[in-house]
Amino acid sequence: MSLDVAMITIDCVDPDGLADWWSKAVGGEVNAVAPGDFVMVAREGGPALGFQKVPDPTPGKNKVHLDFHSADKDAEVARLVGLGARETGRHSFGPEFDWVVLADPEGNAFCVAGG
Repeated sequence: MSLDVAMITIDCVDPDGLADWWSKAVGGEVNAVAPGDFVMVAREGGPALGFQKVPDPTPGKNKVHLDFHSADKDAEVARLVGLGARETGRHSFGPEFDWVVLADPEGNAFCVAGG
């Protein structure tokens, strides 16, 4: 038996707005499966992103987050901040691997690594 990652689902208070934001951030087509309750962003060649309405934001640190790679990390971080993300930290494991931690408009953490 084998499993494929089909979707990564994020709890949020505004599924429509957050799906729209992520579709601009990573590309993809918004599919409002249940408008206001569950919205997907379908992405060619990668797992879909799902946005599920919850009554309150998840407290504390995310237990699961998205990691992205970009050939031009700093330009991509600037683009995402321009879309409304917030940079929360920069980290590295020596000069070979470094990444930037960001938060989407609802505070969900994600990372961008790269050159």
